[in-house]
Order: sequence, then structure tokens, then C-alpha cells
Amino acid sequence: MIAGLTSFAKQQSLGASHFTAIGAFSDVTLGYFNRDKKDYDKIPVKEQVEALSVMGDIAFNKGEPKIHAHVVVGKRDGSTLGGHLVQAHVWPTLEVVLTESPRHLRRKTDEETGLALIELQD
Repeated sequence: MIAGLTSFAKQQSLGASHFTAIGAFSDVTLGYFNRDKKDYDKIPVKEQVEALSVMGDIAFNKGEPKIHAHVVVGKRDGSTLGGHLVQAHVWPTLEVVLTESPRHLRRKTDEETGLALIELQD
């Protein structure tokens, strides 16, 4: 899902957008930001899940569109998991609503956290 959306953003020159989505994934990898490591702990979910809520933005990072998304997924038993969206394989469908903003967003790596954060510019 991230690779496909990144490819679309490049083709359409999207640099300031936000999106929401619902649908399903055949598998998904979530992330939880580990402050000590300054990196994401990976949480693989190797089963079919409903994408109950996907939300994120697209902003330029080093001249390229970068996707930042969070997700809540529902399992067969009704339990949910959520976190940063690292990777997902869509099946059978994902309905994405994307809105382009009039101003391009840019990211800059924050030294304290190691994260590429949105940089506010006048």
C-alpha cells in the first residue's frame, strides 16, 4: 500500500496532501515508535484484517513525496490493533480518499527524535 501510494504521489507530483481509507489487507506491518532506539518496533500481522481507519499525509522529504500513515485494523474476533503503517498488502480492496492541499508540505529530520517531521514555513 505504501509503495503504491508513493508511486501515485510521484506520478501526480503530490507534495501536500492528506488521505483517509477503509478496506482490507491480507497482511500488514504496524510500527510503534521506540523512543530509545529512535526507530519503529515492527508489529507483523500475518492474517486477513479489515482496515477500519487509515489516515495520513504526503509531504516532501528530500525532494520526494513521503507517506506518513497510521492505521487501525480489525481482526476476525473483533479485536483491534493500531499503529504507524509500515507496510500492507491490499486485498480485496482499499478505498482511498485523497485531498491535495494548496501548499506543499516539507519534512526535515529532527535531531532529537530522528524522525522526519513536517517543517512549518512562512
